[in-house]
Amino acid sequence: MAEEASLSAGIASRFATALFELVRDSGSVDQLEVDVAALRKALAESADLSALIKSPAFDRVEVAGAMARIARRMELGRYLANTLGLMAMKRRLFALPWLLDQLATMIDNYNGVVPAEVVSARPLTDAEVENVTKVLQSKVDQRIILELTVDPDLIGGLKARVGSRMIDDSMQSKLQRLKKTMQEVG
Repeated sequence: MAEEASLSAGIASRFATALFELVRDSGSVDQLEVDVAALRKALAESADLSALIKSPAFDRVEVAGAMARIARRMELGRYLANTLGLMAMKRRLFALPWLLDQLATMIDNYNGVVPAEVVSARPLTDAEVENVTKVLQSKVDQRIILELTVDPDLIGGLKARVGSRMIDDSMQSKLQRLKKTMQEVG
């Protein structure tokens, strides 16, 4: 399974790099961002689309035609539509989820956006999300997009990861530090 993911990621990387460079040079990165989000949503919601990109039972010409119709219906940009057709003809559509992930990352990097993973003990209010976003943006001096998750084991507080930086202000870690300090003393 790991080998399959590695193969898919490698294939996706080559397609994503070529596609992103074409789109960037044509000045339509904003359109690609919208298209990637729409296609990710369609993949998540449509079992038929998911089956189409994974099944070897379909003829490559049929799959390419189906992807062309999907691209037209979704009004995808021509570079992405052409890439989908090429991937279909080369039987590489199984790598589409990885392609979309890599494109999203490339678009974020291009736009100067950094994803930040925030884990809290309870769901954060809108005001708390806004405050956390402001604090993290001031630390990295870039625009932040939060990926929020809840972990009740933290007891209270939160953990945040922005790139390679980790901020751990959870009660769980404070208790662990206190325990370690007490063990060193006693």
